[in-house]
Amino acid sequence: MQRLVDSHTHLDHFPTQEIDSIVTRAIENRVGLIISAGTTLKSSEHCVNLSKIIPMVFAGVGIHPMDLTEKIGNKTYKALEALASENPKVACISEIGLDFLPTSPAYDIQMQSFKRQINLARDLDKPIIVHSREAHPEVLKTLMQENAQSIGGVLHYYQGDLYTAQTYINMGFSISMAKPLLRISELQNVAKTIPLESIVLETDSAPQPWKKYRHRWTEPFHVIQVAEKLAELKNLSVETVIEKTTQNILKVIRLDETSLVRC
Repeated sequence: MQRLVDSHTHLDHFPTQEIDSIVTRAIENRVGLIISAGTTLKSSEHCVNLSKIIPMVFAGVGIHPMDLTEKIGNKTYKALEALASENPKVACISEIGLDFLPTSPAYDIQMQSFKRQINLARDLDKPIIVHSREAHPEVLKTLMQENAQSIGGVLHYYQGDLYTAQTYINMGFSISMAKPLLRISELQNVAKTIPLESIVLETDSAPQPWKKYRHRWTEPFHVIQVAEKLAELKNLSVETVIEKTTQNILKVIRLDETSLVRC
């Protein structure tokens, strides 16, 4: 059986003592590869360290827009560059992007940092995983200005409209579906309409202490639920969706099926 890929998690945010059991549950539910995305320099280092000790884990290196406190200077840039270039299991520059909530960091800090990390990805020839919240026009404009289509990547945890999704796809980016697909009708229409060849799957797993029960936290093994919903929406078999979305993300991150961990 083909294995699933969870293309975006924050595995490093979970308590260390839980990670083995999280990985075991993922493997038991057909997950063959997990990408753990960095949100700060320290988080990125942690993701890389996890990738070194867990065969199915690959890392993303990057600084999340909501974690920025200042523009990315040369010291931080060089640290990110070294981390991403010296470790073969760094699959992408992630998580980077723009976030325009009222509580988000200043526009100029976010924009400089987004552009600088796109340039890092271009220099290293690695795809980017893009965070966009209330920011699609500026994200699209920046991706075009910085020639990000030359490296490609993924729009993470997509919840935008159909036209915007098609615009990203025309630039060579994939659209990542997560658990919002299970409940948001507008997103379901997007998923029905865009080609399966442009869709990848994720959970965005991270600790969720606001939920009353631990077993309700989203984990990588829940990615099968997203695959099942996508199959229903597209009137395809679950096997077809798993096979194609796995092929899609492996193509984005320049890996082949030998990278997948099997039962």
